[in-house]
Amino acid sequence: MNKRLALGLAVIGGLVLAWWGAKTPAPLRPQAPAQLFSAGRAMVDDRVIARVPHPVGSAANAVARDYLVGRLTAMGLAPQVQRAAAALRTPHSPEPLVLGATVENIVGVLPGRDPAAPALALMAHYDSVPASPGAADDAAGVSSALEILRMIKARGTPARDVVLVITDGEEQGLLGAVAFFRDHPLARHAGFVINMESRGGGGKARMFQTGPDNGQVIDLFRRTSAQPVSSSLDVFVYEHLPNDTDFTVSKGAGLPGLNYAFIGRQFDYHSPSSTSDALDQGSVQQMGDEVAPTALALAFDKALPGKAANLVYANTFGAHVLAYPAWGGWVALALAAALTGLGVWRGRKGLAGADLARGVGAAVYMALLIAVVLRFARRLTGADFGFLEQRVLLAQADRWELALLLMGLGAVLYAASIAGRGRSRFETVLLPAVAGAACSAFGLDTIGLGIGGAGALVGLATFGRPTAVAGSWTGLMLTAFVVAIAAQVMAPATGFLIAWPLVVAALGGALSGMGAVRPPWATLALALLSLVGLGWILAFAHGVYEGLDLVELLALPAWLCGLIIWPLAQTEEDEASPRAVALSLLVLGVLVATVVRIAPPWSARHPRATMVSYAVDVDHGRASRISATPDLPPWAEKVLRADGGHLNRINMPAVSRRPVWAADAMPVPAVGPTATLARLGDGDLVLKVVPPPGARVLNFELRSKSALTATTVDGRPIKLFDKPGQWSRFQFAAAPEGVSVGFRATGPGEIEARYAAVTEAWPAAARPLPARDARTMPFLTSDSLTAYGARRLSW
Repeated sequence: MNKRLALGLAVIGGLVLAWWGAKTPAPLRPQAPAQLFSAGRAMVDDRVIARVPHPVGSAANAVARDYLVGRLTAMGLAPQVQRAAAALRTPHSPEPLVLGATVENIVGVLPGRDPAAPALALMAHYDSVPASPGAADDAAGVSSALEILRMIKARGTPARDVVLVITDGEEQGLLGAVAFFRDHPLARHAGFVINMESRGGGGKARMFQTGPDNGQVIDLFRRTSAQPVSSSLDVFVYEHLPNDTDFTVSKGAGLPGLNYAFIGRQFDYHSPSSTSDALDQGSVQQMGDEVAPTALALAFDKALPGKAANLVYANTFGAHVLAYPAWGGWVALALAAALTGLGVWRGRKGLAGADLARGVGAAVYMALLIAVVLRFARRLTGADFGFLEQRVLLAQADRWELALLLMGLGAVLYAASIAGRGRSRFETVLLPAVAGAACSAFGLDTIGLGIGGAGALVGLATFGRPTAVAGSWTGLMLTAFVVAIAAQVMAPATGFLIAWPLVVAALGGALSGMGAVRPPWATLALALLSLVGLGWILAFAHGVYEGLDLVELLALPAWLCGLIIWPLAQTEEDEASPRAVALSLLVLGVLVATVVRIAPPWSARHPRATMVSYAVDVDHGRASRISATPDLPPWAEKVLRADGGHLNRINMPAVSRRPVWAADAMPVPAVGPTATLARLGDGDLVLKVVPPPGARVLNFELRSKSALTATTVDGRPIKLFDKPGQWSRFQFAAAPEGVSVGFRATGPGEIEARYAAVTEAWPAAARPLPARDARTMPFLTSDSLTAYGARRLSW
């Protein structure tokens, strides 16, 4: 078989395999058999819950609450509504930040045969963020939980109680889960938790978090999953990210469990576009297909999974999950070493020490080249980093992913082509140097310059003479072994990502004498191994692309692809070079990234976000029209200029954590929060901040030059005021009675308060908002009235 044909088939086949693995199943109709999970049945509930936006404390959320209570009652349960005031200090803020709300959790119990046995808890949250119907986040989780509960009930009486926990206030800071696991008696009855979430509007559900000592839990997951998408790397990475779900609270309470979410179509995350019509019903079906068998096993098995040593694991293809203890990583590396040794022995006649050294250099060069061209692509888009800034990319996610795929593949093929033909050192230096310098075409980028410069230096030291495949591929293998050993030592849960492709590559090396033995069957074997390896790696890369806006991380899976296809991609002196193909792919990727930059992606399906508010300074009688998005869409600019005010970019600390666009506006009637300070009988002080009537959101900040101790929020101890002079922030929703902050001071002092209350309606006395077209949408608390001010209170 021709080597170039084999490479083409491997790449195309790997892409098809990865695409096929990412497809969601067809949703089953509402008339599907009772023993099966039906997305059609679940969507009936989803459409009611997600009919309109329903943030915590809103009238719409009360309607959703009542519907869910009715649904559980109709299923024969006796649901309870747990109403509680909850607050917590978030661990992810560099300064004290307290989140709070009055929540209304819905709790129902399906009784089991042994009421004393630890219960299975199915958990999801029903509140949405402002302005978003939340069809995916998390009406999809709630409706899936209801359908799974129906399946359990249809099978008969479970071995243990099944507790359905539908939390409120998750979007405000996991507050419903905090209230349940802190105060509800059933929290102590739970023995295992399954949580269902979403961070997008489609894609396959990933199981991305477990509790500690998860060996038996992963054994259950492997046994029951139909099309699993999970790995120990997912769990490891998520534990190190500043992200949380309700599962964080149950895990903190010491409960084992499984946490699921789908993260595709992230444009719809927290967006008005997250409607039931836009939701991928295949994602709901796959969520149910994954969770239901596991939930059924947990509900009917005699015992819940116990604690066992964590496993290293990942899904391969279909329903298969490969798992082993942490020490099994060394077995995988030993197997790869044995196969590589066999390949070196078989291809020893074509292997030279200098070629091996150049192979090590080629491996480093390839990694740096991929990283710098991907970074250049990200800079070329013009999109800044951040939740709102990234939306221009999320609106054209497929196009952006295509650009990265083309440039990553082009960089791999370019490195392979110059390694074999011995191109001039000038040529090898030019591409990384130019890409690194081009990163600064949009503002100084020292990281891009550093990666590009390092790539140029490695190219200068490595290339210039032709290199045989056997030596260069062996050098790549040695480099991969170093990386794999480092991963195995420092974080065994992550080591499989390098070790498994290394085993595949080593098997190809053993069959082909490290590429030196070239009968047709060896080339065919390399093509088939490359196809399988690429399919698995590209599927993994797609998950990284969906989960993180850090394209440089994609250099690792691209580099692993290069490791596998290297003997098919590298040229010998007597072979035609794929260099022209590599450069063509790079140029095409740049063109696609340029289209991403210049082509407006906004449409009726992907509208542009606007966040305008009428901000009234209640202390001084001044008003501004403000926009909190980083850019200023034409519609928002029209709103801000409506009263003839001059447009500025200013800081409004009590209103927004980032600078806002603002223009002076006509004052309108507005009532701000009240702040009063009282001394208790024991000498402690309490500051009470109360929002005005109709304001659902209350934000305030406190600062004192005095040292304040024994701090409480609504009577519960919470550490505040880490040091004198530091602002402590409070973000509350659905707290009409106000928030009490207690503290103790050693002597006289003063506390500064900045506050803002948000009423989610445009003021009637203001000039009305102009109509939006279909390509523009309100986002979060847009179209609202913000009354803000400041106080100094002394004692």
